[in-house]
Amino acid sequence: MYSGIGLARAGRFTPEFPNAQALHVGLAQWNRRRLAVGAPHDDWEAEVSDDCRMQRLEGAFVEGFRAQIAPLVADVPEDPHGFIAWFEGLKDKGPGQWDPLFAWLETEADLEQMRWFLTQEAAGEAGFDDLVAMTQVKMPARPKLELARNYWDEMGRGHLGGMHGPMLDRTVAGLELTPTIEGTCWPSLALANTMTAFATTRRYAYHSVGALGVVELTAPTRVGAVAQGLKRLGRPPEQRKYFVLHAQLDVEHSKAWNAEALVPLVEENPGCARYLAEGAMMRLICGQQCFDAYRAHLWADAEVYAAE
Repeated sequence: MYSGIGLARAGRFTPEFPNAQALHVGLAQWNRRRLAVGAPHDDWEAEVSDDCRMQRLEGAFVEGFRAQIAPLVADVPEDPHGFIAWFEGLKDKGPGQWDPLFAWLETEADLEQMRWFLTQEAAGEAGFDDLVAMTQVKMPARPKLELARNYWDEMGRGHLGGMHGPMLDRTVAGLELTPTIEGTCWPSLALANTMTAFATTRRYAYHSVGALGVVELTAPTRVGAVAQGLKRLGRPPEQRKYFVLHAQLDVEHSKAWNAEALVPLVEENPGCARYLAEGAMMRLICGQQCFDAYRAHLWADAEVYAAE
């Protein structure tokens, strides 16, 4: 299904951003600034001009990425039943699935290796709750309700202790991680930048629904392995709770997302199946690029990497 398309090739490099690392650091810094809570200021016109420049770079990256993966989604079914069968097949056959990195994290990684992995993951976390909230704008009623239910779960159903974002923050604090944009490998930043582009740009709204849905579909096995690895390393329940919760909850979230978001969207507009599929495939390829980069770092001196 996937032949190893280089995500770096989808970027548009400029003198300011001459390579993938520079481009995705720049996009990540811009996303942090533009999505932060702000206040009126006198330099707003310069800020708007900078936003326009960065939106062009972001758009060129996304469109280049879409062109790269076009052959992978050329034959996606446009009927709801066929589309869901194709989509659910990504759980086993999609890019990055069953990557050996996660069995290794579960059974062999030491604490410092686990900390490095989670630092990369935390730095590349775009915030599932905010992505869902931005994606649901002007969606049809049934998908909008499903995204709302998903968001309510992300919000801990109204209880601070159950909110998923702060739950991850407690893992980061407990493990004394210090994620930074500049210290993160570019594939992790590219994943967050891609998801943010989808959710904040209305022409990519279908892509965002597909990408978020494939996260729910494929995450449980991976986060379950991380949870077991943290348990093996003696970390307390509070530091494992985020991963344990998602290993269980995302299974049900995926079923509901497929039935109540994807199916009605394809029923209403069969042509959107292509965009849903592109979003899902692009998200999985971003993940695969991350796993490749993580293994290259973590297994650099290990015999297991040489065998890959």
